[in-house]
Amino acid sequence: MLTTVPFVLTAALLAPAAPATTDPVRTVAQEAVSAGATGVQIRSVRDGHSRTVTAGVSELDSRKPLSPTGRFRIGSTTKSFVATVTMQLVAEHRLGLDTPVERYLPGLLPRGNEITVRMLLQHTSGLYNYLRTISLASTDLEKVRYQHFSPEQLVAIATAQPLDFPPGSKYSYSNTNYTVLGMLIERTTGHAWGDEVAKRILRPLGMHDTTVPGDRTRIPGRHAHGYQEMNGKLVDVSELNPSVAGAAGEIISTTADLDKFVEALATGRLVPPALLGQMTTPRSAIDEYGLGLQTRTTPCGIPVFGHTGGIPGYGTVAFTSADGKRRVEASLTLGRGPDNDTFYALIDKAICA
Repeated sequence: MLTTVPFVLTAALLAPAAPATTDPVRTVAQEAVSAGATGVQIRSVRDGHSRTVTAGVSELDSRKPLSPTGRFRIGSTTKSFVATVTMQLVAEHRLGLDTPVERYLPGLLPRGNEITVRMLLQHTSGLYNYLRTISLASTDLEKVRYQHFSPEQLVAIATAQPLDFPPGSKYSYSNTNYTVLGMLIERTTGHAWGDEVAKRILRPLGMHDTTVPGDRTRIPGRHAHGYQEMNGKLVDVSELNPSVAGAAGEIISTTADLDKFVEALATGRLVPPALLGQMTTPRSAIDEYGLGLQTRTTPCGIPVFGHTGGIPGYGTVAFTSADGKRRVEASLTLGRGPDNDTFYALIDKAICA
């Protein structure tokens, strides 16, 4: 996820829990609200049949239910879009997975002649995560909430610190990797990474409710409000300048649009099969991270790939089975929780139901 702050589990109920049900997807939605989410919307697809489940409210102090078509910030699920464009450029022989970044962006990175495009994609570059300096936690968020950050500024914060480890030797999740990939896309194509995402993914797939907002602080159209605890109170953080996330996490979308994306990935409409195979192959069984995609084997034995996402106020899930026949996308608008286990339970129950 984009944020580095763990979700806090609490027993406080932010909305009345619905009666118990034997529907596992609805149950996990209700459990997320009971664990601290303000609201939850889940879209699940199985063998061509889709359904949407919601729980909780769209805004505190109201009883207005969530819209199943509302927009939300997807946080680090953005990384899968950036990785897809990168792999398309690899397929076009405009980038090389094992080519040093120094060749494309000379002088940008320390040891840039050792850090490859592949290492950026799989978080093995050793680059310091700039969000360890720019904190989005609690009251720290108010200091930077409306501030503009350029990719160059974010990379400069990271490169002012030593590498966490020699390039390629370990895995460590760092948003800096995807900031650099966004710059790499722009250098290669002559267009901003968001423009390339729109041209190569959003428009071809008809993802009309998905945007790359840049400095725009508001979420357009109907959306649920996300919250973050500050000084013991829940503060509405739906409005913020997402340039602090950039290519690592600034996209806004809907569950229906994310479903179009993960289905197109799984069915080979976006990336050639051989390259998709590399995207979905983890560096190790421990890491469970390939090239811009997380992998998971569900309790019912069905392997899935996709990405979770977190940004102040919002948590996201977008996963598909390898054949694209079972998929799940969800948005959790956050209050005081829930923890990461809830995200994975949501994936498992939707896929295995």
